[in-house]
Order: sequence, then C-alpha cells, then structure tokens
Amino acid sequence: MKSTADTLGTSQAAVMAATGEASPQDEAALARARAFAEPLLSSETLDTGENTLAHADAVAHILKQIGGSQAMQAASYLVYACAHLNKPQEVITKAFGPSFAELALETTKLVQVQQQARAVQQGQADKTPHLATVPTAAVQTENVRKMLLAFSRDLRVVMLRLASRLATLRHFAASKTEPPPGLAAESLQVFAPLANRLGIWEIKWEMEDLAFRFLEPATYKQVAKLLDEKRVEREGYVLQLREHMRQALQAQGVSAEVQGRPKHIYSIVKKMRGKSLGFEQVYDIRALRVIVQTVEQCYSALGWVHANFTPITQEFDDYIARPKSNGYQSLHTIVRDGQGLAIEIQIRTRAMHEHAEHGVAAHWAYKEAGAKGYSGVSASSSYDAKIAVLRQLLAWERDLSGAQPQGLFEDRIYVLTPDAAIVELPQGATAVDFAYSVHTNLGHRCRGARVDGALLPLNTPLKNGQTVEVMTAKEGGPSRDWLNPDLGFLVSHRARTKVRAWFNAQAQAETMARGREAVEKLLQREGKTAIKLDDLAVQLGFKTADALFDAVGKDEFSLRQVELLINPELEAPAKEPTLIRKSKADTTKGVLVVGIDSLMTQLAKCCKPAPPDEIRGFVTRGKGVSVHRADCANLQELMQRHDERVIDVTWGLAPVDTLYPVDVFVQAQDRQGLLRDITEVFAREKINVTAAQTQTLKGVAWMTLTVEVNDAARLNKVLGSVSALKGVVSVKRK
Repeated sequence: MKSTADTLGTSQAAVMAATGEASPQDEAALARARAFAEPLLSSETLDTGENTLAHADAVAHILKQIGGSQAMQAASYLVYACAHLNKPQEVITKAFGPSFAELALETTKLVQVQQQARAVQQGQADKTPHLATVPTAAVQTENVRKMLLAFSRDLRVVMLRLASRLATLRHFAASKTEPPPGLAAESLQVFAPLANRLGIWEIKWEMEDLAFRFLEPATYKQVAKLLDEKRVEREGYVLQLREHMRQALQAQGVSAEVQGRPKHIYSIVKKMRGKSLGFEQVYDIRALRVIVQTVEQCYSALGWVHANFTPITQEFDDYIARPKSNGYQSLHTIVRDGQGLAIEIQIRTRAMHEHAEHGVAAHWAYKEAGAKGYSGVSASSSYDAKIAVLRQLLAWERDLSGAQPQGLFEDRIYVLTPDAAIVELPQGATAVDFAYSVHTNLGHRCRGARVDGALLPLNTPLKNGQTVEVMTAKEGGPSRDWLNPDLGFLVSHRARTKVRAWFNAQAQAETMARGREAVEKLLQREGKTAIKLDDLAVQLGFKTADALFDAVGKDEFSLRQVELLINPELEAPAKEPTLIRKSKADTTKGVLVVGIDSLMTQLAKCCKPAPPDEIRGFVTRGKGVSVHRADCANLQELMQRHDERVIDVTWGLAPVDTLYPVDVFVQAQDRQGLLRDITEVFAREKINVTAAQTQTLKGVAWMTLTVEVNDAARLNKVLGSVSALKGVVSVKRK
C-alpha cells in the first residue's frame, strides 16, 4: 500500500495538469473554445432545463471570479461540447490538445454518473430483481462523494464541477423554479463540504444558502425576513462601527480595511439549531472583518479590539497560530459593545483573506505568501501550491473514510450497476468481484459480463465509472478457477470468502448425503424405517439428524453404535470409562493411557506425535483414543467442543526399533538438486524419508517430507543441518 507521500509523488503529472497560469496559447484557447462550442450548444438544453451555452458561460464566469485561469475557463465549453461530437476525444485532441480532451471526457463521465446516481436515490430508476440491495440514500450520498474524489486526479475536474453546480443553483433561484429531486440535497451534502475542505468559502457559503433555500423554503424565508426587518438599523450601526475602528487603527499606525461581513442564512440556522439559540442570540448577525498587511498588525488590531470592547473569552480562536486543516488562517473574536450587543470580528492579512475567499484559486493566483505560505506550505512555486491543494483532497478523503490509512486515489475504484447505483471495489477488481459485492447469489451464478455495453472476459480489471451488467445462469455455482490467484478472477477478500464458503457447503452436503445414505441403508436392513431420524440422532447424542449424518459421513461415528441402539439385544461393548484411577499401563506404539485398561489407541495423523512430545488423548466414538501433540490445532478445536473427552496420556516403554512418522515442512529458493541435497542430510543421519511432496511457484519451493524417527528430539539437530543448505528459507516440523 502506498503512503500519502508516494501518492503525491505518483500524482505529479496529474497535479501539474491543474492549470493555474495561463500561457499565450491558453489565452487564445478561451476565445477559440467558445467559438467552437457555440454552434453546438446554443440551441441545446441540459437536463436541469438550463440553456447549455448559457450554463457554460456562467461556469466560465465563476471560474474567472475565483481566479481560475483562462485555460480552465476554456474547458467549461469543451466539457459540454463532448456530448454533441461523434468522436469527442479525437476532435478535441486535434483542435485543443490531449489535456483538454482528457479533462472534457473525464468531467462529462462524472456528470453523467452523478445524474444517474441522483435518479436512483430518488427512486426514479427502474429496479431489476437481482439488485435488491440498492444502497440507502445516506450510503448513496457517501458513494457520490467518493466517486467525485475518484474522478478528481485532475484538479480541474473538481473546480469545474463546483462551478457548474453553483451556476445551476443560481439558475433555479433566478428563475424561481424547483430543481430536480436530489440536486439541492447533493449540493448541500457533497459539493459544499468539498468547497469547504478546499477553502473556497465564496462558493461554499452561496451554495449552502441556495441549496437550503430549496430544501427548507419556509425556514429560509423566515430567517431572511428577520434579517431584513432590522437591516437598515443593523447596517447603520455596522457602518458607524467600521469607520470608528478604521480611524482608531489608523491612528495607531495600522492601515486596515474594515468590512461588514455578509449574512449567510444557512450558517445562522445551523448555529441556532446547534446551540438552541434565538435569532437575536446569534453572534455573527453583526459581524466585521478587518484586513491588514502583516501578521504583526493582526495582533495589534486584536489588542485594540479587546481594549475597547468586552471580549467573550470562550469565543476567541487563533487560526493564525493554529491554522485549520485546509490552510485557513484568521483571528476570530466575539466582543460586546457598551450596550451589551455581541459583535463577531475576524482579523487577517490580505493574503489570508484571498486564500479564505478563493481557496484553491488563491494558491494558483497568489505567490506573495512567502516562504511559509499558507498553513506552513510554501506557495513559492505553482507546483508546491498545487501539491498543497492535492493534500487537501486527500485530507477530505480521510474525513469521509474515518481516517482510514489507505489512499482512495490508489486503492479503490467506483463502478455502476445498470441502475446507476455506485459500487465501491478494490483497485484491480473484476466483474466477478462486482457481482459478489452486489449480492452473493449473483456472484455464484455469474457467467459473463458487459462492461459499458461490451462483452469482456470475467478477469478483466474494471476502471472508475464503468457500468457493469452481470450475465447469470439460472442455477449452478462458482468455478474453482476463480480461486486460482494466477488467473486473476478475484481481488476482493469478501468475494474469495464467498466462493470458498460455497465449495465448503457443497463438500458438507456431499458428506451429509453419504452419511444419510449409510444410516438409511442400515435402518432398511434392520427393518426399522419407521424410526424418526431426528429422534434417533438425539438418542445418539446429536442435536439434529444432519449432525449425525455429517459425523457418519466423515467416519467420525461408527454405524455399530446405531445398530446397538435399535437392537438392544445385541451384546453392547464395554462403556467408555469415565473414572480416572491408577492402574496397569497398556502400551500401543509406546503410548500409555493414564488410568484406563486395555483401551485401543492410535496416533493422530494431523500432528503425528513422537517421543518425547507432550501429548494428550481424545476419546473418539468407536475408534478408541486418538493421541495428539498437546499443541495440535485440531486438538485445541476438539477441546473447545468436547472438553470432557480429553484424557491424560504419556509415552510408555516401547521396543527400541519402534519408529514414528513425522512430517517436516521446508521452504526454499528453487534450484537444481535441492531435493537431493535435503534427502542426503537425512540419509547421513540414518533417518528414512518415506514420502515427499513438492510444489514450486514463482521460484519458491514448498516441500513436505515424511520421515521416520524413534526420538523427535533427535530430529531438531537434523533440521538445523537442513536449514544450513543453500537457498533454504525455513525448515520446521509440521
């Protein structure tokens, strides 16, 4: 996984593409782009009802206002021209160059994706039976945010989308018509927070107010009316205070511009609701902004304000010493005048003010920030400034993902269902991963996929923004090839888990079918077919008949036990003793079962114990005691389920020539003669190798050797000799 620093490094080309400075070619491109687009757009209408050319003009105007270059303004027209060209990439590349073509196509795709997503969110898209898990509105909104980021490797895409959304909201406000369902909510929940993260308050405030106007028109009108009722009185007071403060600071040698701050209705309502305040209790209804030349003058102005008014201590914030995460810097204080009226005052330098108003555009347009720049990031070069902006995009990603360490740009992609629901997948994911992400059953029955309408192999990696349609069989399951990592069908852990679970379930079903067949044949032979299978299972100590069939199918439970239950007249074997008592030892291959006479024992094949290993016994049904190494994983699992059947065992006396099979695992760099060299080490120590399994993948060999020893402690010396061989990475007892 790449770090943020790596992400910044690999994104350098994309960052440099985010235009900030207009070359002579860029300046000519603006006029050429509008002339190129005009015949295509002048009579066209967007899905919002806006005239397309008028909308493009509005977007270009907004970009100009916030400091976007003429090249960016030119892109405003080419984005909308794309939809009216037969071969947009080819045509725009030839006329304006590949950078403009890539930007236009990428932004156009994002516009279409978000239009479709809004339609799904409002229930306007057709539903299909296999997409019963369409995301909720909240999840879909979150995915739209992530989709916006996923398309934002080129910073121009971000700016174009923000300007376009603001232009659309202005259009509906001016025409006094309702926007399409979902557009206002998406503006408030997705676009305004992005503008905030990038520090573009000029867009943020206006977008919030316009969106709120459509979402809660009654509340908006109520607050607007309250603001307007005392507007003349308030503005007269603020005007008088502004002039008094400017003259007082001038007398102290501080040249300051004192402004009245605009009143943002949405922020007032948020503050009223968040703090349960009345309208008159909201501090920033009366607000001033003081703009000075230097940081030192900021603190001088603050000193004058606090000396001439009564500060509200808990309402002071120093964002110069401790800038906000998006680079915002300013002094915020709230004071009361002689009449007890609260006034909010912000104090900042000119460079800080431009950054606060224009955010990203300020990075592009201003280089006077000096060596420290904004929030400690140098703005002395356009590349450094754009890197600072990219950091803000990555920080916004962390806001959305809950500070997850992975980088959204590098590790995730976002694709669409046929109904335009957004699906998040890991980078490199395939149509099979997609199918399992939508629904487990859709994944099991997946047999093919159309990606953007074209049939593609199931192991083709998907890309951002593609629409994936899964082709299914009526029944059946996954292919075992999907679990082969070399074939590239599956990338996501979730999908691999689902496939493995399917095959495990099939294996269990086969085992249970085998066990059922064996039990039913026995009952038929004994003429006991009237017995209820569930009752039979309970009498034998199982919870259900399926549990009995599973144990019989795995050869973990003897049919003799079933036969004895249904025919009590048969001679029953001696009960398994439950009392522990000291007695004579019975040895089988040198194993002594403590406290039990004449009980059959067998060495477990899963861990293959040998003296002097610490061992434990497990009483099986019908096969005596299975002897395991004390550290055996299978024994630990059995102990959790049947602790009462674990007994003490120890090594007894056995003939000197008794040999025990032991498995040894070797990992090594593959080379000619490797297996020969390993077996020669065992041969020198007079240890017989009875079996060897080898597998080689990408130059690495994995070997499992079965050897015979009479003492496992002696084996450690031999393993040390094997580990010293050339290319051996690890060797251990399995």
